[in-house]
Amino acid sequence: MSQITTETDTDLESAILVGVRLPGQTRHECEETLNELALLADTAGAEVVDRMVQERSRLDSATFIGRGKVDELAERIKELGANLVIFDDDLSPAQMKGLEEPLGVKIIDRSRLILDIFSRRAKTREAQTQVELAQLQYSLPRLTRQWTHLSRQSGGSIGLRGPGETQLEVDRRAIRTRINSLSSALNRISRQRTISRKSRKDIFQVALVGYTNAGKSTLMRTLSGADVFIEDRLFATLDSTTRSVDLGYNRSILLTDTVGFIRKLPHHLVASFRSTLEETIEADLLMHVVDVSHPAWQEHVSAVVETLNDLDIADAPTLMVMNKADRLEASGDRAEVQRHYEDAVWISALKSEGIEELKEALYNRLEGSRVVLNLQIPQASGKLLSELHRVGEVLSTRFSGNDVLLEIKLSRQNADRIVPDAFVRAS
Repeated sequence: MSQITTETDTDLESAILVGVRLPGQTRHECEETLNELALLADTAGAEVVDRMVQERSRLDSATFIGRGKVDELAERIKELGANLVIFDDDLSPAQMKGLEEPLGVKIIDRSRLILDIFSRRAKTREAQTQVELAQLQYSLPRLTRQWTHLSRQSGGSIGLRGPGETQLEVDRRAIRTRINSLSSALNRISRQRTISRKSRKDIFQVALVGYTNAGKSTLMRTLSGADVFIEDRLFATLDSTTRSVDLGYNRSILLTDTVGFIRKLPHHLVASFRSTLEETIEADLLMHVVDVSHPAWQEHVSAVVETLNDLDIADAPTLMVMNKADRLEASGDRAEVQRHYEDAVWISALKSEGIEELKEALYNRLEGSRVVLNLQIPQASGKLLSELHRVGEVLSTRFSGNDVLLEIKLSRQNADRIVPDAFVRAS
């Protein structure tokens, strides 16, 4: 698949963005998706020179936006010298064909744009395999467009049957064979991941989820020290990273960062990245990171929940984390957010603000609330003493004859599980 000019090239492609507002969609929602499309175009290395929104009762099956709007778009292309048009929704092969000749420039849709970005950002073998699979699944129904030159041959249908049709079928078979091969490779990766997860099943696993550019990778680095790639652009990283995070009190978790979500994330892309997203599916807790300073944060939350719904985990245990809280100027704005999410943790991952509170919240999800106990335990109970030091935070240690006097902080769950009532002293 050809790609948009990369960021390293000197000449950026000039792009016009096109969206359609259908009944039931507000103008604000339409503008927000186009704003996101502009960010995607910037990530891909294109310069947005104009945008166009067409209000329609339904999509035009031949040109998506209607013949009149196509003529208007063609004029804008000439005026601005644009050489690329990006549509905010997926185009059918027929719509792509209906647009190419009158516009005379390269045309791509949202899925193609995202796939181009993904192909550039994928670093590991797994991510590259997933991206290639999604690209081929996108390309397969659009293959016929590559053979339209045969229809221009004169003389009716005689002489047009062999080479083109045969080549098209060869291409289709080759793509289907490659899709099967990539699917098998991802299945093997999935099985390897399953084995790896079983080896660490006794460790509490937390998956970072959130809208792309919400600050997940920054939070990952702040919590774990992981050397992850961070950039203020959409889809800065695709590859999942898992690291251990020390919560204190002799407890730790495994934290996994995965690909961010956006509106209109192509379903075939979600399917292709399922092996990566299985880390999210199998997690004990989802940590939903929200850029609370973004004016469309509520729409971002909805887009993430929609994708989680596609993965059948929308009801999984979730901790809401309101990131970039330092950018939220008005205290009234914070009160409004808290009204919706009372138990959310407020942080600034970049400035490391609120991180201790976040660790405390994670600990409480892991262990429950903590209590302080004064214990008198015989020194002969070495196994119990060792276990208490492993799961609790020892505040003080004294000795009285053959007994050890401990002041210890530990979870109510562990206290009920391992501490005999006979060893508990009055405070």
